[in-house]
Amino acid sequence: MIWDLHCHFGALPGDTPDARMEKLVRFADRMGIERMCIFMGYPFLSEPTPAQLREQNDQVLDALKHWSHRAFGFVYLSPQHLEASLAEFDRCVRNGPMVGVKLWVAKRASARELDPIVEAAASMNAVIFQHTWHKTTGNLPGESEPADVAALAARHPSVPIICGHTGGEWETGIRAIRHLPLVSADLAGSDPYNGFVEMAVRELGAARVIYGSDASGRSFASQLGKVMGADINEADRKLILGENLKRMMTPILTRKGMRV
Repeated sequence: MIWDLHCHFGALPGDTPDARMEKLVRFADRMGIERMCIFMGYPFLSEPTPAQLREQNDQVLDALKHWSHRAFGFVYLSPQHLEASLAEFDRCVRNGPMVGVKLWVAKRASARELDPIVEAAASMNAVIFQHTWHKTTGNLPGESEPADVAALAARHPSVPIICGHTGGEWETGIRAIRHLPLVSADLAGSDPYNGFVEMAVRELGAARVIYGSDASGRSFASQLGKVMGADINEADRKLILGENLKRMMTPILTRKGMRV
């Protein structure tokens, strides 16, 4: 069972979200990927307005109309527009089909403005996914590092949170979150270096490591290669490829009556 935590359809060709999603599913089928989490539409917007947030979430909702048997939707929110984001959460998650929250680069995860979003997500058992990156050239304004996720998680110690990309520079990222038992590492997006998965399993435990690809920005094959080629046991590999994500999503799927 392979569930991919981290997918986008915006970079694929097609005139509609449904057409782009069809291509993403075709590629996933080649790699044996059963389910995907999709978020953010197109074009990518680091500082979207409330209207643009709604438009991007509408694109994901449109894709889910035909692909809900293969994909789960996460609502794209921005703490720069807190009132609008909470309204979008209610529209797309509380009263809609989405099951998670995607936070990107509008404001660092350590900012207090994220607290109401985390609280709303926790009230529905929605999965919280926060992009992080540690760039030697300097991050984008508002772009989180793993230490920002650690600060957010420390304020919400009972809420599971996923550290997107594990900061890209994964050794720093793993060390930043290892003392927080409900923070998981997302494997997506970085080059498939040897040792990433092994260090994550060693430092965090396999139950806190989740496979994601960042497709279509990255290939499914290169990102699966990190897990398939890692020097870990098969039980841990199964946890990483799908069982951990399924376990994390089970409370909200059960709450919404969504069978998998």
